[in-house]
Amino acid sequence: VQGKAIVNSISLKEGEEPFLKQARKIKRYGAATVVMAFDEEGQADTADRKFHICERAYKLLTEKVGFPPEDIIFDPNIFAVATGIEEHNNYAVEFIRACERIKQNLPYAHISGGVSNISFSFRGNELVREAMHSVFLYHAIKAGMDMGIVNAGQLAIYDDIDPELRERVEDVILNRRDDATERLLEAAERYKGEGGKKREEDLSWREKPVNERISHSLVKGINAFIEEDVEEARHHFERPLHVIEGPLMDGMNVVGDLFGSGKMFLPQVVKSARVMKQAVAYLMPFMEKEKEELGITDDDAAARILMATVKGDVHDIGKNIVGVVLQCNNFEVIDMGVMQPAEKILEAAKKHKVDIIGLSGLITPSLDEMCHVAAEMERQGFKVPLLIGGATTSQIHTAVKISPNYKAGQAIYVTDASRAVGVASTLISERADAYITDIREKYKDLAERHAAGREKKERQTLEGARENRPKIDWKGYKPVKPAFLGTKVFEDYPIETLVPYIDWTPFFQTWELAGHYPQILDDDKVGEAARSLFDDAQEMLKQMVEE
Repeated sequence: VQGKAIVNSISLKEGEEPFLKQARKIKRYGAATVVMAFDEEGQADTADRKFHICERAYKLLTEKVGFPPEDIIFDPNIFAVATGIEEHNNYAVEFIRACERIKQNLPYAHISGGVSNISFSFRGNELVREAMHSVFLYHAIKAGMDMGIVNAGQLAIYDDIDPELRERVEDVILNRRDDATERLLEAAERYKGEGGKKREEDLSWREKPVNERISHSLVKGINAFIEEDVEEARHHFERPLHVIEGPLMDGMNVVGDLFGSGKMFLPQVVKSARVMKQAVAYLMPFMEKEKEELGITDDDAAARILMATVKGDVHDIGKNIVGVVLQCNNFEVIDMGVMQPAEKILEAAKKHKVDIIGLSGLITPSLDEMCHVAAEMERQGFKVPLLIGGATTSQIHTAVKISPNYKAGQAIYVTDASRAVGVASTLISERADAYITDIREKYKDLAERHAAGREKKERQTLEGARENRPKIDWKGYKPVKPAFLGTKVFEDYPIETLVPYIDWTPFFQTWELAGHYPQILDDDKVGEAARSLFDDAQEMLKQMVEE
């Protein structure tokens, strides 16, 4: 490679020996390396943990490997803020404090990070995301951050950010007030769209039928009218529970679909769940009265579900949303939090005599840990259903990797929070056995098709590959003398000459539009959006060429 290579990345996740082995190899090739703040216990989320892991790695690299400290680039983990989850509010502050301590105590080491993570909650609202990136970098750079992964072309100048928006973003980044997330979310709605034009409040939706009003309140996270609308809806149904199972869950299904397609932000989903909880809380006295009249006890009305984010993973947004929605539907939820090893999860499951276990994970290593938990459940004789969810999980992974480890019970993939209630309700109903049988048959079919697909791929043996190696006669080879050596600089090269050679496929992928250029322009699903985006790009290119 030209210049100095940077290896991304190594960590203490697997322990010291693999870490040192990788570091020695990197040093031998003369490369620098990114070192993640990740050890055997998982990703660091506090300033203390971030620093201590980086300090430990620094000493191992400089003292045992002889690694040049100036070639060490620490990534102390940038996590999303303004998620609606209180525990996440200080993530940016923890990163900034870690930067200060690394610079003060670990000479010559550099600091980097994935800046876009900080604004993940507001994906789709580029104006707010740019402001969050700019404000975060402003404070992180002052604390010692040297470099970062960020789209420099979409980075607002700190002083050019609208003062009101900048103040609210700064409140979130620095965790200066308890209502910072709510205030930024409100600002985001008003600054959303071209030019950041503020929107006037529109109450025309109040004229729609009650079911649509309830759905609107849930999707928009509006709690001002929810009790009034729920009371009206209650008179349209035979039982108060039917209001939950009907219009309220219909609204949450819309929320789930919008979030799944990236059209809603994480804090908005949490706000939706809170509105749902408020609606259910309003209905609870009516449901309790109904129980008394029917002689039903609490034990008869709910199942007990244990939920946990697996070992090595600090992400809990999805798990928390699922927990709120389940509680709203009369399930008892035992939330163990994040970074939970298999032994603690199963110990708590036995202690509380749970009916269902739910595992969550966001990062790829969580998939292996879920397989381990399933195997432990099999070994210890569990039979309760095991629900699997999280960004990296999938139905095919559950069918192929997790389900075979737990034959005594059944692992079931759940796409999102809105589906969790239906799955959990079915698992405690009279239809549970038939439902599990259907899942097993479906997963067996998926696993067989997956295996068949792999078998169809013809793979060469090692011996065959060696036998088929290229036959090159180096004795008769005469190297071609290059036209020039070193770097050739084009001081004034016409941009229009380069335009025809642009590969537009990565451009569309950056905008999360899947497909290859030029076919993507005629795609049934994303074609319209791709054409509009392509036209905008052409206008920008034209402007660049002319100027």
